[in-house]
Amino acid sequence: MRIALGIEYDGRPWCGWQSQPGGCGIQDQLERALAEVAGHAVRTHAAGRTDTGVHALVQVVHFDAEVSRPITAWVRGVNAFLPGGIRVRWAHQVAEEFHARFSARERSYQYLLFDQTVAPGILNGKAGWFHRPLDVDAMQAAATLLIGEHDFSAFRASECQAKSPVKHLYQADVKRYGSGIVFDFRASAFLHHQVRNMVGALVYIGKGAHPQAWILELLASRNRTLAPPTFMADGLYLTGVDYDPVYGLPECKRSLGFMPMPCG
Repeated sequence: MRIALGIEYDGRPWCGWQSQPGGCGIQDQLERALAEVAGHAVRTHAAGRTDTGVHALVQVVHFDAEVSRPITAWVRGVNAFLPGGIRVRWAHQVAEEFHARFSARERSYQYLLFDQTVAPGILNGKAGWFHRPLDVDAMQAAATLLIGEHDFSAFRASECQAKSPVKHLYQADVKRYGSGIVFDFRASAFLHHQVRNMVGALVYIGKGAHPQAWILELLASRNRTLAPPTFMADGLYLTGVDYDPVYGLPECKRSLGFMPMPCG
């Protein structure tokens, strides 16, 4: 039977989602725990491969189980074998044609940034930081220019394995909440480092180094070397993956306020 899981994790101790020879991937930890409950080796497939230091509020994975277990065993039982920073939030039996990656319609990310003199202490590793105030209105105006279907090569990591740099960005919002700034991005899919590279470019605009229209110049150039360096991973969160309601998944998205949102 095929089981889908909703996972949350703190990305700091691990070398990203993907399994690694040394076992430092979040996937490695989850598959070990699943094997303990299933009694056989388990291979998981995720909606997206988050990088080292990137967190997830809702990462969706699926696996095929050769044995029958109560659905609660795939939550409480698996969590008993996981390190504290990785947790299964829910489990749901799905149709055999469901695929965590290929059935996904959209992905959502948020980036939490503090623009203040001193780097955050209590949120060290959980939020990005810039040392002086940023113009949120200018960043929002520039972010709006990114919405739509574009060639995002200027925001693509050199090691990106995506077949095409063309992606459709549905949402790009920048809002201030007290001393913090939250970036919201939603797209059909994202290129490797795309969100962190877009945040880096918007920060340059927010600090006054470039006008808002500069973001269009970067897009048109399709040249990664013209864009700012990749922004730190600390504040990046995978916040949701959207699927057709026919799959009946219990939760597809959460926000940094930790509010769950329904699927579909």
